[in-house]
Amino acid sequence: MTLALEPQIAQALGADPFAALMQMPGEVYRATGGRQTLRVEIAGRPYFLKRHHGVGWREIWKNLLQLRLPVLGAATEVRAIGRLEQLGVPTMHCAGWGERGWNPARRQSFALTRALDDTVSLEDFCVDWGCTPGDLARLRLKRTLVRQLAGTARTLHEHGVNHRDFYLCHFLLRRGSPGLAEPGGRLDLHLIDLHRVQLRRRTPERWRVKDIAGLYFSALDAGLTRADCLRFMRLYSGEPLRAELSRAFWRKVSTQAGFLYRKAHRRPPRLPVPV
Repeated sequence: MTLALEPQIAQALGADPFAALMQMPGEVYRATGGRQTLRVEIAGRPYFLKRHHGVGWREIWKNLLQLRLPVLGAATEVRAIGRLEQLGVPTMHCAGWGERGWNPARRQSFALTRALDDTVSLEDFCVDWGCTPGDLARLRLKRTLVRQLAGTARTLHEHGVNHRDFYLCHFLLRRGSPGLAEPGGRLDLHLIDLHRVQLRRRTPERWRVKDIAGLYFSALDAGLTRADCLRFMRLYSGEPLRAELSRAFWRKVSTQAGFLYRKAHRRPPRLPVPV
């Protein structure tokens, strides 16, 4: 068995912290398959607890037959948090994790992270941007968002990290961010939901396309303009736009984003840059 907890948490959980966390009640945010995410309170402090109860052999073989490594437990997210911290990409703080069991299909594990309070997801923050007129302040804020999102994506992909669920809803914006009050100021963004992150020496194009297409799709109803897209392309690639617009990479991104949008909304999207 592997178990690592911050001292104050271990002390509060008693003689068998692993069992205590695997049975602890809380506010359930998501429950799917063998995984459950809930908000709990330990020693007077809020945390998010992600519990894995084993994926089963069927899920393991399905992933292997599709040439994908299956996510077997919390270790994937814990390693991803550590890698993002090394790269300077704000994310969750891991307060503890553990796993037990030799059978990969039934292995139990958990990851415990400090709750990111006073935040809002970018999906909710930008929800009405596509249907209400914006002013100069919103334009400046959107440019800051584009710059930071492009920078985050570039940092991850240049260092062999891909998210696999790279949507606006997985970026949490702290409400007290300097950039919300000062034009051009930095926005305090945290990237979450890392349980499917892949770590390599370099990120294959297939997975870079998936990440960027997911982000593009999730922003299509947030007042995204051609100028926003071109700015993102230039900042992400670091290359002149003239060269980028002719790359097959962006055509693949556009095609996949359109597919995701039609699948989710049953109607075709308006692609600002249908390259």
